[in-house]
Amino acid sequence: MNTVKFGWLSPVIGNKWSDHQSIVLYQEQHILPTALKYFDSLWIADHFYGFDSRTDPFLEAWTTLTWLAAKFPNVLVTHHVLGQGYRNPALTAKMAATLQVLSGNRFMLGIGAGWREDEYLAYGYQFPKPSIRFAQLEELVHICRAMWTQDAPSFEGVHYKIFEASAPPRPEVIPPICIGAYGEQVGLPLVGRVADVWNASLQGNVERWMKKRDIVREHAERASRDPLDVEISLTIEKGLPESDAEADQFLEELQRLVEVGVRHFVLDFGHPQSVEPVLRFADRVIRPMKSSTLN
Repeated sequence: MNTVKFGWLSPVIGNKWSDHQSIVLYQEQHILPTALKYFDSLWIADHFYGFDSRTDPFLEAWTTLTWLAAKFPNVLVTHHVLGQGYRNPALTAKMAATLQVLSGNRFMLGIGAGWREDEYLAYGYQFPKPSIRFAQLEELVHICRAMWTQDAPSFEGVHYKIFEASAPPRPEVIPPICIGAYGEQVGLPLVGRVADVWNASLQGNVERWMKKRDIVREHAERASRDPLDVEISLTIEKGLPESDAEADQFLEELQRLVEVGVRHFVLDFGHPQSVEPVLRFADRVIRPMKSSTLN
């Protein structure tokens, strides 16, 4: 069994709970230097402004992730997840290649079809229907992999095209591609065809999530892929345990999810003010889970 991995999602938003300061700025100073000794990956969301109010800060995702990659040189860095329509596909490929080189091969391209219509329209982007956005995402994946592996690739799809789009220096290690998707008709079949990693959340129902997992695996098989080659990551929004009993319960919940195929947990703990519960989580959840999956 592969060792289970743990990702830390650091909120770039600021709201009334953080005195309207981006939470990642507090975490970079007070939380992440300790937390990332135990976590395998660091995740940053991709939006342009807040949700409660448009004036709530929301740091830009690429800039913030690049800053964090330099600050914390021992973890995988990725987005949770990029909206594909926010950046030209060739530019996305170029930026990804650059961050892969600068980070020493620690970058994963986390990306999705995009969903926040008001944000698209506010910034002057078109917001087509979901089937088109996912078709665009699939073309983006092909463009990225071509630009990462070829000197001057060309591609012409229905939505995007490139002509001899060089992106030197090309990465020595091709970034894995994590696709965030939940829709059964279009998104999950795409994950099965082309993704290295699938990211989603339970949305409160393990059985419904397992059905979606099976759709990913079915479409991987249809594409002549080993369905187990698609790593399953799962985002969980939950506060850090405040007692050993809470930590033990958290451990049991994650162990059950490992049994149904999850290999990479992405934890959104919100805005913890102290490293004490982080250390508890590391000792009573991460340590035993990594030990058990190594055996």
